[in-house]
Amino acid sequence: MDPVPVFRHGVVAALSSVGYLVEEPADAATWLNERPGAMILLTLRSAEDLDQVIALCRVRPRPLIVALPFGEAPSLGVRAMRAGARSVVAHTATVPALQRAVAATLDGEAVMPADVADLLVAGRGGRPPRRSVLSKEQIAWLRRLSDGWTVARLATEAGYSERAMYRLLKTLYQQIGADSRFEAMLLAHEEGWFQT
Repeated sequence: MDPVPVFRHGVVAALSSVGYLVEEPADAATWLNERPGAMILLTLRSAEDLDQVIALCRVRPRPLIVALPFGEAPSLGVRAMRAGARSVVAHTATVPALQRAVAATLDGEAVMPADVADLLVAGRGGRPPRRSVLSKEQIAWLRRLSDGWTVARLATEAGYSERAMYRLLKTLYQQIGADSRFEAMLLAHEEGWFQT
């Protein structure tokens, strides 16, 4: 499951070449109900994708989910594992790495990049923050960034210099356990902060 057809076709070719039957379902939940024990490879680009991992893990028997986080931040992989993914493979993984991860997952193993495992072992990365951690102003900043505002525009509106705004945002990201602006916005969506 990936929104980019070229990527999907590449994965199909890579896995078909080593003997796997690969399909591209339009509706993953329905497809899984018709194929108990099947595996889903799911690209993670947004909080909605993490919600889909959680929803798919409710299907019985529980499917094997290999999450393909898009981007460099390992905490997205950690959140995927905590949401129920069996394995995590970088979206940019080589064909042999993807093939090995699928084979290992089918053999009952969990596969993940070392930095994801390190964060899981340390108990960090992707741990949902408490709702009370952020002020209304900080949530408003994240909402505006999510709406496409630049840091410069946000700084002007908030009455800070651009450099000060960058420092405030960096502190905010650290406060909620995010490694980047993208992760901070994902967490904000996951926590429902933009809906209040």
